[in-house]
Amino acid sequence: MAQDTFAVDAILDLAPVVPVLVLDDPETAVAIGRALVAGGLPALEVTLRTGRALDCIRALAGLDGAVVGAGTILDGAQAKAAAEAGARFLVSPGATPQLVADAEASGVPFLPGVATASEAMAMQERGYSRLKFFPAEFAGGAGCLRSLASPLPELRFCPTGGIDLAEASTYLALPNVACVGGSWVAPADAIKARDWTRIETLAREAALLRR
Repeated sequence: MAQDTFAVDAILDLAPVVPVLVLDDPETAVAIGRALVAGGLPALEVTLRTGRALDCIRALAGLDGAVVGAGTILDGAQAKAAAEAGARFLVSPGATPQLVADAEASGVPFLPGVATASEAMAMQERGYSRLKFFPAEFAGGAGCLRSLASPLPELRFCPTGGIDLAEASTYLALPNVACVGGSWVAPADAIKARDWTRIETLAREAALLRR
């Protein structure tokens, strides 16, 4: 089954940055989500890296203006659980044939991860033209995506991994980059201090980045 490009584009085009969040408390998750949405970043990727990530997705699914997704999807069980928790999109760091099949079965828009031209071509053969590029900075960075634009012009990417505000602008200037994923908009020290104003300010800066 081919990727639902229109559904994925609707998410990727919401803002130039998708916050990548590691959350373990639903109440805190809602406070962070509210600050990010207020700052202009409605698409929120909650990574399944904590024991309560699914609870945080459930909490954020009810937040007005938020489009919450699940990241670090590694298998079919996670894809199914994330969809049941209210995730409106799924993101994986890589893409095995079984994972792709399971993600498709969930019925939720899926953004699979790739790191090389061969991986991107393999996903294109399966009908996927919207891909996560991960780990972006360690897999060749903006230079790699610039090189892929000519031979693979139909593909659009969301690079994620090691990207900050300054580097985001370089990626977003590329014709094959739809948006970037980043954790800098919700830094750990701001979360620990419960400084939601700072997170909203960082989100506003990110939302103003040009694509």
